[in-house]
Amino acid sequence: METVISTKNLFRTYNPDTIPVHAVNDVSITFGRGEFTAIVGPSGSGKTTLLNLIGGLDTPTSGSVEVNGTDVSHLKANKLIDFRLHNIGFVFQSYNLIPVLTAFENTGFIMLLQKASKEEREKRVMDLLEQVGLGDKAGSRPRELSGGQQQRVAVARALASRPQFVLADEPTANLDSVAASNLLDIMEKLNREEHVTFLFSTHDQRVIDRAYRVVTLEDGKVIRDENKRNG
Repeated sequence: METVISTKNLFRTYNPDTIPVHAVNDVSITFGRGEFTAIVGPSGSGKTTLLNLIGGLDTPTSGSVEVNGTDVSHLKANKLIDFRLHNIGFVFQSYNLIPVLTAFENTGFIMLLQKASKEEREKRVMDLLEQVGLGDKAGSRPRELSGGQQQRVAVARALASRPQFVLADEPTANLDSVAASNLLDIMEKLNREEHVTFLFSTHDQRVIDRAYRVVTLEDGKVIRDENKRNG
């Protein structure tokens, strides 16, 4: 399997001059194209911090993060923004939709930043909204959608830019069992049919049960790495 993400001796330390807290503690790990992987562990284990470092939303204290051969941990701010725009999709627990925009506009917002043509944007956005079961909600604003529907819009938005992979931080935490199951069905389908790589930070057993690989963190360290497809 082709490696798309590689971390080497990765540290993220808070309060280094007083009482150091190693949120990520010497993590060296790789993730391959097409993975559907859950990063798990108790609160404070470093799950979200690791995801943020991989996505370039946080900067390591030391070590490196390579994505498709690019060391994102040392990119200048403007280069990092551009890299994220074209390579990484994000799905957050809190949805992070823009309240005044419709589902269509929220989904296509990143494509606007990419300067995609109107024709390309409209086709891609409607295709994605259909895939996540919201073709009839394209004109609805977030307040008019349920939590599950908002999270499906967030998934469509994450995929609109055709990213190399999607980072999902607790994407089912605010969803009931039916909405969570529907969302996971959609993401599994996209993973299987479009080979989109998904990395989840999660406490949710529903996500863990679906994942093909489970990486367990404790005190910022990887303590277990199980490939469920290989048993």
